[in-house]
Amino acid sequence: MLDVPLLIGGKSCPARDGRTFERCNPVTGEVVSRVAAATLEDADAAVAAAQAAFPVWAALAPNERRTRLLAAAELMQARASEFIEAAGETGAMANWYGFNVKLAAGMLREAASMTTQINGEVIPSDVPGSFAMALRQPCGVILGIAPWNAPVILATRALAMPLACGNTVVLKASELSPAVHRLIGQVLQDAGLGDGVVNVISNAPADAPAIVERLIANPAVRRVNFTGSTHVGRIVAELAARHLKPALLELGGKAPFLVLDDADLDAAVDAAAFGAYFNQGQICMSTERLIVDSKVADAFIDKLAAKVATLRAGHPQADDSVLGSLVDASAGVRIKALIDDAVGKGARLVVGGQVEGSIMQPALLDGVTPSMRLYREESFGPVAVLLRGDGDEALLSLANDSEFGLSAAIFSRDTGRALALAQRVESGICHINGPTVHDEAQMPFGGVKSSGYGSFGGKASIEQFTQLRWITLQNGPRHYPI
Repeated sequence: MLDVPLLIGGKSCPARDGRTFERCNPVTGEVVSRVAAATLEDADAAVAAAQAAFPVWAALAPNERRTRLLAAAELMQARASEFIEAAGETGAMANWYGFNVKLAAGMLREAASMTTQINGEVIPSDVPGSFAMALRQPCGVILGIAPWNAPVILATRALAMPLACGNTVVLKASELSPAVHRLIGQVLQDAGLGDGVVNVISNAPADAPAIVERLIANPAVRRVNFTGSTHVGRIVAELAARHLKPALLELGGKAPFLVLDDADLDAAVDAAAFGAYFNQGQICMSTERLIVDSKVADAFIDKLAAKVATLRAGHPQADDSVLGSLVDASAGVRIKALIDDAVGKGARLVVGGQVEGSIMQPALLDGVTPSMRLYREESFGPVAVLLRGDGDEALLSLANDSEFGLSAAIFSRDTGRALALAQRVESGICHINGPTVHDEAQMPFGGVKSSGYGSFGGKASIEQFTQLRWITLQNGPRHYPI
């Protein structure tokens, strides 16, 4: 079992009242981590520590910030086994956590490369003798709220570019992966970023609303970034708006995967299976809607069904498990209800869908219609549905018939045709002849509609985590009208 204290001002500490909560393995029920349950005063202390550290970190030379972030990346990779040890918190496969560490280390390296790319500009002024500049400066304390499903990637993303831009950070850990999120904080602390530069708060599930509201309301917190469900994202956005704080939100998705009539079906099947079922479909970019031209739909679904039949879900440590566990048994109950609703209204369960505790076999359905919950609701599980359309315009209409707009994919041998469609798909991300699940640290990552607003990644993040200021220098006398 892992003991998970708070990280405040460079020190590991218990909650002020000594309370803890436990996170259990969803497959075995054994306690994986015993976690400090922060009080409101602990939340205040974390922000105060970040605020105290801000002047020194913000004034640090960019190449020094780069050096420390690069050291953190190396240390994160060196401690990959510790992250994998905590995979039991979510029931994920070890390879998923290993991938998480690799990409998160890349995010730290990309952030390090950005420390000298925070540019301003000189702007011509109509005032004689006025030298006008636009400068980007650090904001102050950034609050990052990260989820459990890609715990190393998404928590690292919540703080890497804020740090590169000269801000200090409070990370509110997920209640479902607290040990992993706390370890990220420890890695950055051990890498020498400085006391208080990164602080990590964990809280009991019942305390989350109060803790989040307290953190957002703190005057020292100048920006908020949140990755998670659209439901919770709306709450965070409303709280941030109430306190006049910009928020970056990366929320739910229901990614469409368009297969045109000229597509390479074998390539499309491989990408669809990966996008729909990797990490049990518990990825915001997961493929949920297979939108296939009627001319090739039967051939596509036959090939995909055969592929799905080889993707066995089981105990993450079992030799024959390709997929691991859902985050908990209640997720299986929720997802099975969506499948049952669809089947009850006429859909065909092609393969899979069996649930035993938190283990769910990947499911593929055909004949899903708008009357079924699965048509519109995010499953956030190993479920994909086939929707048929006649021609590109029909496929596009189906793709855009969703409140979500995070990731999308289009498969076609005619890349010009696919590119023309991609520009009309209502999503922040669209991949041609590639899976919907794809992330790189340097890419602008964000959605539209109910999938949120703003972008993580590379240069796009600079706008999110700096304050643009107008500064003038008057050379010589200036004329005034009075």
